[in-house]
Order: sequence, then C-alpha cells, then structure tokens
Amino acid sequence: MKRCLLPILAGALALSSCGESLPPFDQATALELSVSGEKAFSHVKAFVEMGPRPAGSDAIEKSRVYIEEQLASSGWEVKRQTFSAKTPDGEKEFINLRARFKGTSWEKGVAGLLCSHYDTKLFGGFDFVGANDGASSTGLLIELGRVLSEKPALASRIELVFFDGEEAFGPNITPRDGLYGSKHYASEMVLLKGELRPRWGLLLDMVGDAELNIRAGVMVPRPPLQAMKSDGKEQKEHVNHEAIKQARDVMARQLLQAAKDLDLRNFVGISPDYITDDHVPLNVSAGIPAIDLIDFDYPYWHTPADTIDKLDPRSLEVTGRITLQLVEKYLMAP
Repeated sequence: MKRCLLPILAGALALSSCGESLPPFDQATALELSVSGEKAFSHVKAFVEMGPRPAGSDAIEKSRVYIEEQLASSGWEVKRQTFSAKTPDGEKEFINLRARFKGTSWEKGVAGLLCSHYDTKLFGGFDFVGANDGASSTGLLIELGRVLSEKPALASRIELVFFDGEEAFGPNITPRDGLYGSKHYASEMVLLKGELRPRWGLLLDMVGDAELNIRAGVMVPRPPLQAMKSDGKEQKEHVNHEAIKQARDVMARQLLQAAKDLDLRNFVGISPDYITDDHVPLNVSAGIPAIDLIDFDYPYWHTPADTIDKLDPRSLEVTGRITLQLVEKYLMAP
C-alpha cells in the first residue's frame, strides 16, 4: 500500500497527483536541457506555411492532422473534443485536441495541463498567418511533448491541450465571443469530482517574439460564472476562488524562481494587468489554477506583419526551458 501525499498549496490546494513517486529532481538530467528551439521553430514554420487557420477552415483541419501526427511520433495519444457553440457569426463547430501519454488512462485525473490555442483570427482585409499568435505556442507545445516523452512517468501525469476558437469573431474577446475551446473544456472539467480535475495549468501564447519579454498573466477577473459555462451544465463542486488565487500567486513565484535557476530571469516577469486568454475559464469555471506565459509586448499582434521573420528559435527555447523547469522542479515536486 502506497501513501499518497498531496502537498497543500497556499493552505488549500494540492498541486500534485497520487500515484507512483517520481524520482527526486536532478538538474543534471532535467528535461529543460533537451528543449530544442530549432525543432519547435520547424513546427511553427509548418503551421505558417498552411496559411490562415481560423476555426472551421480547411487549413485548421490540416493543422489538427499535423499536431496529431507529430504527437503520435512522440508517444502521445490524441483525442478530439468536438462541440458546437453560438457565435456572432452563427453556430460553429470547434475541435479541441487533448493528448495523454501512451498507456495513461483517460478515466483518471492528471496532475497538470500544458496548453496552447492553435487557431488564428479571421480578418476580412488580409491574410493573417499568426506566426506568433497561435503558431509559436503550438509549435513549442509539440516540442515539449517530445521532450516530456523522455520521462514517461512524468509525461503520464500531464495532459497537453490545444484549444480551438480562442480568437473572437468580433473585434475583441468578450464574455460571449472568443475563448470557445477553453470555455467548453472548463465546462466539462468542472463536472468531474475535485480529485479528477488537474491541479494546475500553464497556458503558452505568443512566445516566439525575437525580443522575448514574457509578462505572465496571473491576475484573473471574475466575470459572471454563467458566461463561462455551457448551457444546462452545473458544477458539482464549489470553486473556491480565493484558494485558486493563492495557488496562482505561488505558481507565479515558482515561475520566477525557475527562470532564475536557469539564469533566464531577464526574460520573465509578472503582468500588473488582467489578461483575457484561455487560462481565464480554467480558473473561473473549472477551478484549475492556471497562469498565462505570454509576451504581449508585440507590435505585430493581429496585423499582416505577424510573420515568421519576427520570431527567433532562441525565444522558443528559452520559454520551453523555463516551462519545463517550472513543471519538473516545482509543480511536480513531491
């Protein structure tokens, strides 16, 4: 019989899962050492070459197949989470991609989530290829899947999630437009008992800028919960928003320490502002403490100039190394 010790984060929230104990963290064999910015960049280029990839397009289906094939080659099983939602442009179908490492039960919970959105915003006046906004984090998440496969025991406790429909159909994300994939995912997660829900989440978004300046989104507004739920669904357990906030604050400190460990602290800070992104429904609706690693200091955001030449493999590598250091040394610590 094995005891399962759940460390209590901020006095209330556990951030690890039961199961076989992981080996003690060893910097000499840390996963961050295996992250390749060039490999991640090659995936980013593949997405950009597909052209605009808005929800419902032929190109986004091509990107789904690409993600599935790449993850399968690293030992991940991908499931499509298909759903429909009302949008300002009518009823639309969206598809989230969920990936778990081979041999991992889909009936049991995982410790944490690594997430990205893979759609691009649709513009009527120009082709938006979203090199940074969509492709950079998606390409990096595929690379992180490859690296995580080097330690199957750790990989089996993490779910990779690629959200569809992050972008709004109107000018900006609102409670009723945008974040379609993460809202649906959260509405499904909150139906599970607490022990089956992930204990933490990390969202990657816009992480390829050659002038990397991540300012993590930690503050989360509390919009009306009904705006974050799917119709007719009720959560089984109360979401303790104060405990979730405390957990995010701990994660933020751990993020900065992880960057400092690697002498990469100058690339990472904490945003003083609210950032509306896919981490919001995870926190507000599903009760999963999640922070957003994002470089919003990007002048080409939502312009035709968000192209591959504005990105640098080094930025992808830096973000990937910090992410895995945070996961392996801190979030998954016994």
